[in-house]
Amino acid sequence: MSKSFSAFGLAVSAVVLTCLPAAAQTKVTNEGISASEIVVGTHQDLSGPIKGWGVPVANGMKMATEEINASGGVNGRKIRLVIEDSGYDPKKAVLASQKLIERDKIFAMVGPMGSPTVLAAQDILFDAGVLQLFPLTAAEFTFKFDPAKPQERLKFNNLLPYVESTRAALKYMMEWKGFKKPCIMHQDDEYGKNVLDGFNQQLTAMKAQPASITSYKRGASDFSAQIAKMKSDGCDLVVLGTVLRETIGAMTEAKKLGWDVTFLGATPTNVMEVPALGKDAVEGLYAASGFEIPYEDTAKGKVKDWLVNYKKMFNSDANTQAIIGYNAMMTFAFYANKAGKDLTGQKMLDALESGEKFLDIFNSPPTKFSKTDHLANTITQVQQVKGGRWVLVKDNLMF
Repeated sequence: MSKSFSAFGLAVSAVVLTCLPAAAQTKVTNEGISASEIVVGTHQDLSGPIKGWGVPVANGMKMATEEINASGGVNGRKIRLVIEDSGYDPKKAVLASQKLIERDKIFAMVGPMGSPTVLAAQDILFDAGVLQLFPLTAAEFTFKFDPAKPQERLKFNNLLPYVESTRAALKYMMEWKGFKKPCIMHQDDEYGKNVLDGFNQQLTAMKAQPASITSYKRGASDFSAQIAKMKSDGCDLVVLGTVLRETIGAMTEAKKLGWDVTFLGATPTNVMEVPALGKDAVEGLYAASGFEIPYEDTAKGKVKDWLVNYKKMFNSDANTQAIIGYNAMMTFAFYANKAGKDLTGQKMLDALESGEKFLDIFNSPPTKFSKTDHLANTITQVQQVKGGRWVLVKDNLMF
């Protein structure tokens, strides 16, 4: 937005112009790059309702940054990571982004947390020519872009998207188990809407009808009305567009009512804390996933070493969120290295769109972008909680 761009008072010299087809131009900042360092920013929920995500994500990012710097940095430059707390509040995310741009002079925003918070702040980044890379949300607005709006070219996502993953997992479950009355409970925000869209699109493709659709306000803790409604509507499969505590709360309420129904969570439910905190209440939960969750007692090689090192650094076990945060920084460093020693915003953008593949140590699908597709992959797994941990049920799913 040009008004906010003017308000920020960003120097014209901090922006370079990259040519696109049809003479459109993308502004990309060169701020945050010096002879010795690259300044990278992020906003995480460190104190709010999904701090169970934000804290380990931040830890994973810190761990990756230390490893990168210890090995010589990015073409000789050390990464300086600046982390701000959004509290999962869109207004705070906007203020954090303004601070990171105006005061810290970041080169890129890497791994920002949450659908509503990322959505609220992303235009501020684009106006300043700051890349939005690998946010901790798989909502479609983080990777789909309109060629007629050149600043949208600055967004890239390496997570499994909510719409596509929900469709693939739902298709598999309905065909496998023969469910006839699927329903959904989703968070009333951009994240939940994406899960709902995937749910509706897949049912339409399968010529099926939802038995019940219900939602809840972000931050809610009582799901008795929603669970009672879905039970009354005769649902045989409940899709959950929930996060951590909402997943546990919904399934705990179902147990209280003696309702034996199958639950299928969207990708944010596929975290170690769900079985660790939910215990018997979440046993049997299925979830869409992008990669297998490693456990220290069964992991091998580099993954085993990584889990051990994480515990030493933070005095806690690594989890899905820590892996995602770690990979966000490692992916950034990979493409920044590809951009070369004479790093600029334009060269970083070119490297991201080059088609070069990044492979992590966790056997995730490869990260690869192009000039027309800023989403890494849509390959989905289904995992299930068995014996208090996640186990793989089915891999390589598509809708």
